[in-house]
This record gives sequence, C-alpha cells and structure tokens, in this order.
Amino acid sequence: MRLRNIPAAEPAIEKSPYCIKDPNSLKGQWKMSISNNKPIYIEVGMGKGQFITTLAKQNPNIYYLGMEQYSSVLYRALQKMEEDPIENLSFLCYPAEELPEIFEPGEIDKIYLNFSDPWPKDRHAKRRLTSSRFLDRYAKIIKSEGYIEFKTDNIDLFKFSLEEIKAHSEFDLIEHTFDLHHNEKMNVGNVLTEYEEKFSAKGNPICKLIAKKN
Repeated sequence: MRLRNIPAAEPAIEKSPYCIKDPNSLKGQWKMSISNNKPIYIEVGMGKGQFITTLAKQNPNIYYLGMEQYSSVLYRALQKMEEDPIENLSFLCYPAEELPEIFEPGEIDKIYLNFSDPWPKDRHAKRRLTSSRFLDRYAKIIKSEGYIEFKTDNIDLFKFSLEEIKAHSEFDLIEHTFDLHHNEKMNVGNVLTEYEEKFSAKGNPICKLIAKKN
C-alpha cells in the first residue's frame, strides 16, 4: 500500500519541540542531555505511536524515543503528542540503518520492534529489521544485558527472526511465543499497538520474542 504524503508533516516536525532535530550531536550525551540519566528505550518504526505513548505514560522513570523514518507517519504521532504532551518521550525522524551514527555503544537499554515490514521476498531479507544486518547495529548500541522485544503477526517473519537471533553471537533468545495473547506469562503487561489491535480482531495470533545482549 502506498504511503500517503502529508505536505504539512516535515515543517511540523522541524518546528516541534517534541522532535529531536540533530540527533548526531547527542551521540554519547543522550542520558545527560535528554533523559536526565533515565534508562532509554527505543521503538524502531513506531508508526502512529500508540504503543510508545502508552508505555511512556505508564513508566515515568524511563525515557522513550519513538523512531520513524516516514515523516507522514510520524506526523500522526506528533499531533497526538501536541494534544497530550508526555515529558519522558521524544520523537526521531530517522532511518534504522543509521542507529550507530547517533548512539554510542551501550547507550540504549532496550529496543522494541513492532509489526515491522516483513519484506517477504528472499532477495529483500537483509531489509528486515530482525535480520543479522540490523542485529549487528542493535548490538553496537544496546548495553550489556539490554533487551530486544519483537512482535509480529507474520509467522514467516517470526520464524526468520528466531533463526537470526539464535545465530547471532551477541544475542541470546530468552523467551518466545507464537500466540502471545494466550500465553499467560508473556502477555502480562502487554501494550497493544494499532496493528496488534487490528490483527487480533481478525483472529490472527500474535508472535513475540525477547532477546538479551550477552
């Protein structure tokens, strides 16, 4: 489905105090300059922001960064933020490929990946956000014993992700389920994304894995 361009998005992001404009200048300084030494959790590909805004409201002692490379998508989250500001949340319009350019090693405590583009064709496997190519990038910025949490309704992508995690030297697979909403342990405190609500309503099981940097 083609993403609808919103002309007002980029100017709004540029002007907004809730969006970080020059993240490269904060490399190595995030906790001192932005989070007030709180742990930093990132959602990569946050969409319209329902998941991360809910988490930020629930956990004021954690600083959240919502990262979305498409300005027209981030704009929707920004509109909600302007109506209901959250102190421990900021947004980034930035591509996941360049995460190591803006964060020092160990600067991030946790990364969330929710309903990422499955890129179903084999030749596009390296574009998947759970591919070894991206896991290498996450490993550079997540602290020792920091976490990745990944949710999807796409079984093939989930199986691929499990294998990529298991094969990666810097991550250990801690837990996983092919039916999150019927897994009593893993579903405790689960925060729904927009896609999760949509797919669950259709009866699609939701998959989740948790990996830890060793």
